[in-house]
Amino acid sequence: MTQDELKQAVAQAAADYVATNVPEGSIVGVGTGSTANFFIDALAPLKHRFKGAVASSEATRKRLEGHGIAVLDLNEVDTIPVYVDGADEIDAGLNMIKGGGGALTREKIVAAVAQTFVCICDASKLVNVMGTFPLPVEVIPMARAHVARELQKLGGTPVLREGFVTDNGNLILDVRGLSITDPKGLEAQINQITGVVTNGLFAIRPANVLLLGTPEGVRRLP
Repeated sequence: MTQDELKQAVAQAAADYVATNVPEGSIVGVGTGSTANFFIDALAPLKHRFKGAVASSEATRKRLEGHGIAVLDLNEVDTIPVYVDGADEIDAGLNMIKGGGGALTREKIVAAVAQTFVCICDASKLVNVMGTFPLPVEVIPMARAHVARELQKLGGTPVLREGFVTDNGNLILDVRGLSITDPKGLEAQINQITGVVTNGLFAIRPANVLLLGTPEGVRRLP
């Protein structure tokens, strides 16, 4: 199976999960990226069962609306039964690195409201120790140099994502060279650096369920 076929398989499994586990009339949280796009496409035939969705990015909002799915402002929503999104890396504890598409802050906000976080990805994203994929850190523009110096003290090599501005008007530093053996501790430590909006470690609030696309079929963890 190609990588796209694996993504389509887990996206359909996620749509099936939502159809089975989320009450009718609920709101679904939807992530950002290529696998999330496949999920949106798989969710479209079920749109009559849900009140609408909360989008984690402008790109996701546009794709949802393109399928005729109502998109709600998170401030108007009290609860989200399930949030579905991909990951750039995920470990056995369901801690993740996210933000390759630059939507990490909004993704983290929606995940914080969701009762259940379902991560969907292909088997190549499952790793023993995270850090091969550069860790995205969203920063206030005036703090870019200061934050970069502080990230270097943690052993990383921060690189400005050239020509990219987040939906929030901020910059991304992609931090290379980390071996992330304490995801929760590192997430908290980086978030304490003045000028950091948030970083792409999702460990303080990890995934609850992983749907993993493999050539043998979709595996569910745990």
